[in-house]
Amino acid sequence: VQLQASGGGLVQAGGSLRLSCAASGLTFRIVHMGWFRQAPGKEREFVARVNWSGSSTYYADSVKGRFTISRDNAKNTVYLQMSSLKPEDTAVYYCAADYTWTTGDDYDYWGQGTQVTVSS
Repeated sequence: VQLQASGGGLVQAGGSLRLSCAASGLTFRIVHMGWFRQAPGKEREFVARVNWSGSSTYYADSVKGRFTISRDNAKNTVYLQMSSLKPEDTAVYYCAADYTWTTGDDYDYWGQGTQVTVSS
């Protein structure tokens, strides 16, 4: 299983970025996907998750209304559209996959992470 995250970069506060996570080696159309992030010196935290069909999404309070998770099962890809970015959104962002719908961070598969840096 491989989860390849991309799309990170440096952006000014108030700007936008779209992260992508391309999956291979699993049955993407039935797997649930999540995004997490880890800032320097902090623990990894949940950002958003989407169920296998895209019909159900859930967000951390800190990103609700600013971030949107979506997926394209034809492309085996999950996205995280990030808008109104704040310096506190600076972190390494990871995508994760699991065949079980989980509210925690015990996903079976993890990507390598992509750095997002928001300047003030």
